[in-house]
Amino acid sequence: MKVDWEKIKFDESGLIPTVVQDAQSKEVLMMAYMNKESLQKTIESGQTWFWSRSRQQLWHKGATSGNTQQVNNIALDCDGDTLLIKVEPAGPACHENTYSCFRSLNGESEPMGSDRFNIIANLETLIAKRHAERPEGAYTTYLFEEGVDKILKKVGEEASEVIIAAKNRDHDELRYETSDLIYHLLVLLREQQLSFDEVLNELSKRFES
Repeated sequence: MKVDWEKIKFDESGLIPTVVQDAQSKEVLMMAYMNKESLQKTIESGQTWFWSRSRQQLWHKGATSGNTQQVNNIALDCDGDTLLIKVEPAGPACHENTYSCFRSLNGESEPMGSDRFNIIANLETLIAKRHAERPEGAYTTYLFEEGVDKILKKVGEEASEVIIAAKNRDHDELRYETSDLIYHLLVLLREQQLSFDEVLNELSKRFES
């Protein structure tokens, strides 16, 4: 990656705030600081490196925990004083072992809004959290622990059940089985590290052609 260092405005301490975002779910995972050396290491290694202001040293995200972040893209904001890095996380971003470092101020979940497709985005984020945190007893955790063969089996089963429900003209069953199929497809996309946005982009290309 060729970098125009003149455009990057490090502060008086030689640092720049860096927002880290999940490339698939678009969830903001964390905010940390980089200096020129950590940014260079990030570019060269393909994994995130930061500057610890408390320890006054470089740190490789996931070096001890294994929760590394594979870099997908690095962007600079219009003022040149903030970085946005899109990553594929190998585990929780937070030292408290949660998917994201950010919490709602009132402890409540964020409202879904009026967009009728927000549930897909919310579900994709939830699946990403399960993939990172692996809470015991969660069905999604079970699928990820069993691996791709189990996930593929469930996708096949749910697809068959959608066909049967449609053949029987059973709208209640079709609604239920279609929901199951969409959920398992999203789990499969997460396991394959393929974002739903890429699927939407493919649909857009076909619509425009």
